Amino acid sequence: MIDPGVVAVFIPIVAMGGFFAWMIAISPVGKAFAERLRHAPRADGTGEDQAELVESVEQLRREVAELAERVDFTERMLPRETARKGKA
Repeated sequence: MIDPGVVAVFIPIVAMGGFFAWMIAISPVGKAFAERLRHAPRADGTGEDQAELVESVEQLRREVAELAERVDFTERMLPRETARKGKA
C-alpha cells in the first residue's frame, strides 16, 4: 500500500514537471528542436551499430527488472517495519 503522504508529495512535482515540459514544448526553443528532429537525416546503421543498440537495450531491461525486484522487496518490507515499530 502506498503512503498517502508520499503520493501528496509527488502530485505537485509531477504537475510542475508537466507544466514546464509543456512551456518548453511551446517555446521557440521547443519548436526549433522539433523542427530539427523533423528534418534530421536518417542514419542507416551498420550491423555492428544495431547489435550494439540491441545489447544496450537488453542491458537496460535487465537493470529495470532488477530495480523492479528491489522495489517489490522494499514494498514487502515496509509493512513489516511499520508493524514492528507499532508493537514496540
